[in-house]
Amino acid sequence: MRMEIKGKVYIIGAGPGDPGLITLRGVECLREADVVIYDYLVGGDILLHAGEKARLIYAGKKGKDHTIPQAEINALLIREASAGNVVARLKGGDPFLFGRGGEEAEALVGAGIPFEIVPGVTSAMSVPAYAGIPITHRGFASTVAFVTGHEDPTKDKSDIDWKALAQIGTLVFLMGVKNLPAIAANLIENGKDPATPAALIRWGTTPEQETLVATLGDIVRRVEETGFRPPAILVVGPVVEQRERLNWFETKPLFGRGVVITRPPEQAAEFTALLRAQGARVLHFPTIKIVPADDRRDLDRAIGAIGNYQWIIFTSANGVGHFFRRLRDLGKDIRDLKGTRICAIGPATAGAVEDRGIKVDLVPASFISEGVIEAFRGENIKGSRILLPRAETAREVIPAELAKLGATVDVVTVYRTASSGRQKSELEAWIGQGKVDVITFTSSSTVTNFVEIMGRGYSPPPQVKIACIGPVTAGTAEKAGMKIDIMQEKYTIPGLVEGIVAFYRSGGK
Repeated sequence: MRMEIKGKVYIIGAGPGDPGLITLRGVECLREADVVIYDYLVGGDILLHAGEKARLIYAGKKGKDHTIPQAEINALLIREASAGNVVARLKGGDPFLFGRGGEEAEALVGAGIPFEIVPGVTSAMSVPAYAGIPITHRGFASTVAFVTGHEDPTKDKSDIDWKALAQIGTLVFLMGVKNLPAIAANLIENGKDPATPAALIRWGTTPEQETLVATLGDIVRRVEETGFRPPAILVVGPVVEQRERLNWFETKPLFGRGVVITRPPEQAAEFTALLRAQGARVLHFPTIKIVPADDRRDLDRAIGAIGNYQWIIFTSANGVGHFFRRLRDLGKDIRDLKGTRICAIGPATAGAVEDRGIKVDLVPASFISEGVIEAFRGENIKGSRILLPRAETAREVIPAELAKLGATVDVVTVYRTASSGRQKSELEAWIGQGKVDVITFTSSSTVTNFVEIMGRGYSPPPQVKIACIGPVTAGTAEKAGMKIDIMQEKYTIPGLVEGIVAFYRSGGK
């Protein structure tokens, strides 16, 4: 008798929206999954943790608009797991707090499907925290209640004890915007003071976060005046008054600013993290992808004679990565570099070398080609042989000037940049929605391919600023007809972020 093959389901809480708030266990399960079934409030950045071969299925629910009804979601989980798949059921917040995770788990039990619950950071606590509202505070509230703002419409009567709720210090209503008039009226009718502070927090923990503060008696009118829309959480209680002093998230220097990153995603982790730490909305619009050189014969010959070089100069982390991968592919390793000194153009490139257990001997004070030349003026390189593994297209400053200093420079191509295939309409849509404040360029190739995607002569609207990592990149952008608004003194990713922050702190000057 053939045994029936069954997979497993992870019911995962994805957290409230900030991609950094998913748990480590949640990420582990996502990476393991063959199929990911995700909800409306799950951010796209969280889905990046899924494996490349995982199938993504959207099962979002937005108010009464259900892409897939709950019964069908239950059936889908059973069907995919019964086919032997590992399924990640990704839900906003925590799956067991008004997330219908219990219903899905019951369905899996009934079908004999193994499952695991991965708790999530619930929006009931994290969203108020990001708005500067502690849901409990010794001086204001020692009790708290979490309430659904949207009960099962098929029930004959409400299960909510409004009289009891009115006596509790802090009330947190999830999904409560559409039923706000009834919530406010019921609380006031059952003894809650209309002057009690209240706050609605929309898209909490994300750069789109909006907070509306009023009194319980006035909040319905304020919502109508401002057009405040879901998804949002309602907090009612004296703790709301603490927001004025504890509002830490919305006061970050880049809060709500949309910053476009044009470098490849695999190279954008540090940039993304630094921008988000300052409150920015990060938009990934890679204009290039990095691929190995088409012809690696020169590189292979150089690696075969690696002991003949006194210096190797790396001008990018990409060059480091592709060089060492090829070194390994050819059966060599770092021991073959014994006696060869290393120059790296800047700290990021130096870090990529040192991550491989190799000490960098020379990092110029200025992180551009001219800085490399200046650094070598202090070295006796006459008669030296130098290897320069770099991109297919690059400036000739280093080989030309080092030759004047008496060195022999072998230039080998280790990688090239290619178009990412992104579409002009994608960036234009973001700009049209008011989501873009800054477009960043971290290399001349990101500029060149940006122009290819957007069209020659394209110029972003005046409210969209251009930020470049250094004078070479800025020069390429200026030749393309762009006005450079931001260029910092330190030609590094942290320096570029500092420049963007300084620009907005100075009022955009």
